[in-house]
Amino acid sequence: MKEKFQPDTIIIGTGLAGLTAAMEITNAGKKVLLLDQETEQNIGGQAFWSFGGLFLINSPQQRRMGIKDSYELALQDWKGTAGFDRPEDYWPRQWAEAYLKFAAGEKYDYISKLGIRLMFMVGWAERGDGSATGHGNSVPRFHVSWGTGTGVVKPFVEKAYKAQEKGLLQMKFRHRVTELIEENGKMKGLKGDILENDNQERGAATNRNVISAFEYTAPNIIIASGGIGANHELVRKNWPERLGKAPENMVCGVPAYVDGKMIGIAEHAGAHIINPDRMWHYTEGIQNWNPIWPNHGIRILPGPSSLWFDAKGKRLPAPFLPGFDTLGTLQYIQETGFSYSWFILTQKIIKKEFALSGSEQNPDITNKDYALFLKRIFGKKAPGPVEAFKEHGKDFIVSDNLEDLVKRMNELAGNNLLKYEKIKSQIEARDRELNNKFSKDTQINYIRNTRNYLGDKLGRVAAPHKILDPENGPLIAVRLTILTRKTLGGIKTNLNGQVLREDDSVIEGLYAAGEAAGFGGGGMHGYRALEGTFLGGCIFSGMKAGKYIGGL
Repeated sequence: MKEKFQPDTIIIGTGLAGLTAAMEITNAGKKVLLLDQETEQNIGGQAFWSFGGLFLINSPQQRRMGIKDSYELALQDWKGTAGFDRPEDYWPRQWAEAYLKFAAGEKYDYISKLGIRLMFMVGWAERGDGSATGHGNSVPRFHVSWGTGTGVVKPFVEKAYKAQEKGLLQMKFRHRVTELIEENGKMKGLKGDILENDNQERGAATNRNVISAFEYTAPNIIIASGGIGANHELVRKNWPERLGKAPENMVCGVPAYVDGKMIGIAEHAGAHIINPDRMWHYTEGIQNWNPIWPNHGIRILPGPSSLWFDAKGKRLPAPFLPGFDTLGTLQYIQETGFSYSWFILTQKIIKKEFALSGSEQNPDITNKDYALFLKRIFGKKAPGPVEAFKEHGKDFIVSDNLEDLVKRMNELAGNNLLKYEKIKSQIEARDRELNNKFSKDTQINYIRNTRNYLGDKLGRVAAPHKILDPENGPLIAVRLTILTRKTLGGIKTNLNGQVLREDDSVIEGLYAAGEAAGFGGGGMHGYRALEGTFLGGCIFSGMKAGKYIGGL
């Protein structure tokens, strides 16, 4: 480098994992150069747009809500969810166990000291497949940051700028890495393109006009560049047969810069990429009526009461209920031969149960507005962004009449697959099950059970009611599309974050963290995730690599 600033470590990516690693390394008094292909407006990366969910075990919030959790129960849930079954799962297993110990121990104090505060109600995501040892969370563990993803990212961004003021850190945006340079078996540096500046707002796609080139050297390089979610070509290429045929139509849950290119560059440098077929995409995607990035999709975070129908109008069986088993439901939907499905619900359900993933879709929590948050819980309408989607969203249909609703659903889909009498008979059958306090309908029984948990009763699960009773209306239908989001596989690393070759030997000087490393080890989630574990995985893997380098 021509400047006097000579970094000990170069970090590729200014997302949550990269910023965490930078914080740990500069805390040790060592210098860091942060590179990112995007503009400075995008510092914080994908995490900025998240709902801010953090997975914790036996937290103070859980205890106050009467939730009894433990490392042993979480490990049981994680193993049943991950389904580790491959020889290359050795390091992912190690990372999973290490992360669970972090989530049950140091994690709460670690984030608290940074000023991250958590909401008092703990959410219950991925409620599972109905078995004690199978997929899903046995108890609520989804802790939402007061401030959503912006609140999680904020302290790490502030730490970076403070380190910059001290002369310990430099940030260079619009620097796209294209090659890693190795010499005598050690990582020596990297090179790439300098892109033309762009004044687009955060999240919007920026230009890829090359104006110059760069080359920098350092003894340590960390890849923290994210996954492949916005690169639908790579998503389809890696799509596993077990999830059916790759969808022809998908909406994008992440900005365009989540392109996965650094994973391929790492592989070219000798890194072992494992579990590329493991990915995490949602079934409850809707088109954003006010998009920020290309093909912008939003995920509905549903409570358990909406009736879920496939494209042909068949009600989905348990455990494929809203909020239970993301990938199991994805597989079921893909096997129908169509990549979309439907919710049918009431105004009572949408008011109580619908939330939208994303910091920008939750202004009450993102802006720490207590009055607006109380309105979410006790107001007569759904949160403002949900009502806006109901009014403006292409995928929402509202009607006081089921026959009219089904007719308009067919018009939206451009076919005549839904039959009014078939839909009506299934909803009537479900509604009859509410005539007693006991039932054989799994969904109704589960709704009644979950309301024994105060968090669900207060703010997440509507009281059981008949869908076709006009007093509960109007009726609402929502077309759901597959939404791309997370990469569960990636660059294989040991517990120090060091990148490994296929024979498990270390590529000296090369590290990976965050989604590029499958959140640790090349896929610590295995086949499925328990939710709230993505931001935490970025923090944990960035912390591990940063502390190791800081201690060298």
